[in-house]
Amino acid sequence: MSPQETREAESRWALPTALATFLAVVLIVVSAVLNSVSGTGDAEVLRSVDAHGGSVTTVALMQGLAFLLLAVPLVYLFRAIRARSERVRPQLIGLVVVAPLFLAISTGLSGAARQEAADQFVAGEAKSTLSEKKAKEECASDRKDEGAKDFADEYEPKQGESAQAACERRKGEDDEASNALSDASLAPLVTGLGVAGGLGLAIVLFYCCLWAMRTGLLSRFWGSLGMALGIAILVGLLPLALIWFAYFGLLVLGKLPGGRPPAWEAGEAVPWPTPGEKAAAELEPSERVEADPDDAEEKRKRKQRE
Repeated sequence: MSPQETREAESRWALPTALATFLAVVLIVVSAVLNSVSGTGDAEVLRSVDAHGGSVTTVALMQGLAFLLLAVPLVYLFRAIRARSERVRPQLIGLVVVAPLFLAISTGLSGAARQEAADQFVAGEAKSTLSEKKAKEECASDRKDEGAKDFADEYEPKQGESAQAACERRKGEDDEASNALSDASLAPLVTGLGVAGGLGLAIVLFYCCLWAMRTGLLSRFWGSLGMALGIAILVGLLPLALIWFAYFGLLVLGKLPGGRPPAWEAGEAVPWPTPGEKAAAELEPSERVEADPDDAEEKRKRKQRE
């Protein structure tokens, strides 16, 4: 497409893209507020899931929809950088779409998988693979490391129960809960899609921000931040990426205080100057020094005398 056609296409999709981006951010934030599940161990978490089954399903669906909506700004950015550089691989558009889709499916199914595990655990159907001997050894080690008082405060023994017995009981329950989570029928699908989607999203965000910075669509700061957040996704720091997506929504609408980088209005790549180019530009005189008219007249008279 010509630069003008590129600008027109981006203008048509700017508002829908921004709305999808903001809605995704809001859904993730609201789902975090609505999440009622808590607990320090797998057993406590599954009991909380059983007690708040409706909340678990709602939160999972909201987060799944949010990940699905994130495909919109990523596709918008990818098409923008592709229109400004032929070096961008067009085949990656598949990954741009599939990565958020995998995360959306994985997140949506995770609520059902956790609910299944909670039902199995609360019903007493989950089995522990932790032996009594191993539980005693682990609790003895914890007591030695933490001290008797902190150890008793952590495990909160029931009436007539020692801290050691409470520790062994808790570890057995946590092992049962962990087995229930891994044995859930949807667990392999949730894990597989989640890993593939998370890795794909990290690659997409890193690649798009790198080329957006090279073509001038993102400043060096926001491009570098997006690349860093792409890597951070791999270690579970996805919430931090919400800052970048919120910024991108404002950028698409042109509502940033400093305006958008020139490449957006040009419809073609406008690379940022390198540090060397900046230094050279600063050394050039801003204005030409005009010759003194008196000096010019004096030279003319001298030439006539000669």
